[in-house]
Amino acid sequence: MRESLGSRIVKWTLGVLIVVSTMLPLAWMIIAGFKGKNEVLRTPFQFFPDIWIWQNYAQILQDPAFMQAMFITFVGAVIFTVLSLAVNSFAAYAFARLDFRGKKLWWAYCITPMFVPGMAILLTSFVVVSNLGMLNTLAVLIIPGVASAAQMFFIRQFYLNTPVAIEEAALIDGASRWKIFWTIFLPQSQGPFVVVGVGSFLAYWNAYVWPILTIQDPALTQIMQYLANFRSDRGNEWGLLMAGSALAALPTILLVLIFQRYIVNGVRLAGMK
Repeated sequence: MRESLGSRIVKWTLGVLIVVSTMLPLAWMIIAGFKGKNEVLRTPFQFFPDIWIWQNYAQILQDPAFMQAMFITFVGAVIFTVLSLAVNSFAAYAFARLDFRGKKLWWAYCITPMFVPGMAILLTSFVVVSNLGMLNTLAVLIIPGVASAAQMFFIRQFYLNTPVAIEEAALIDGASRWKIFWTIFLPQSQGPFVVVGVGSFLAYWNAYVWPILTIQDPALTQIMQYLANFRSDRGNEWGLLMAGSALAALPTILLVLIFQRYIVNGVRLAGMK
C-alpha cells in the first residue's frame, strides 16, 4: 500500500524538527566559539556574532595544556576501547557457548551491575582504587570500567544468534574453543564490536566525575577536566571555552559519523535474538 502524501509530509516534518532540535545546541556551541567573551551570554540572545573572532580557535589550539589533555584522553580512550572489546567479548562467548558449573549464577552476578547506578558505588570504588595505589595513573581511568555488564549482555545476545551446527562442525574437525572464537565468531562480530567500541570510546572521552576524583596530576588531565578547570580559572573567556568545547567534541562527532551505518546494523543484529 502506497504511503499518502500527507503522511510523508508529517514524517518529513517531524524528522526535520528532530534534526534541528538535536543539532541546534551543537551549532550554537561551534558558532559561539567565534564570539567575544561578552557576546556569548549577551542579553538579548544573538545566535551569530557581530564580529567573527577566528583567533579563539587558533588560541586554544596553541595552548599546550589543551593539546596535552586531548592527546592523553585520546590515548586512554583507545586503550580502554580495545580492552573493553577483548574482555567483554571473551566473557560474552563463554556465557553464550560454554557450559560450566554455576553458569546461571555467575551470569546473574555479572549482569547485576546493569541495575546499580554508578553514583551509588562511586565512593566505594574510590576507596578501592585508593587502597590499591592507583590514583594519579592512567590505569585508574581504564581498568575499573573495562568489564561492562551492558556490553557483555549486548555481545552475548549476538553470539546466541550464531548457528550451533557451525560450532559443532568445527569441534568435530578438531578446532579448539579459541580457534572457533577467532575464526568463526570474531569475523562476524563487526557490527556489535563497532557499537561496543564506539560506546566505550564515548564513555571514556566524556567522563568527568571519575577523572576529577582520581586524577590530580596535570600530565594526566583529561579533556573534560581541562574544560572544567578552564571555566573555573578563566570563567569570563566564554568564547575560548566554547571553541575548546567544540574542538573537544570533534573526535566523537567524527567517530559517530564514520561508523553510523555499522552502529545501526549492529543494534539490529544483536537485537534479533
